[in-house]
Amino acid sequence: MSDANSGPASEAEIELVEFETVGTDAEGNIVIEDVVVATDAHGHVIATDETVAVIDAHGDAVIDETVSVVGEDGELHVLEEDVAVLEADE
Repeated sequence: MSDANSGPASEAEIELVEFETVGTDAEGNIVIEDVVVATDAHGHVIATDETVAVIDAHGDAVIDETVSVVGEDGELHVLEEDVAVLEADE
């Protein structure tokens, strides 16, 4: 019996690496950026998920999430982008 998915296990492995930064922008807003990068067994980037949250002094927030995948041309292409605006209760 043969397995159609046989081969070295490392060929099918996907590794996720996450980077997170927190800082402030020129207006004093808190900026949180979270990036998750998916790489193949050879270390090539195959997809990214980037989330940027900006929170102002009033507690209002803008959250922008962008999911990108590598196309046949080797470049990242946006697959989906979602922007949410959350206003703090007064």
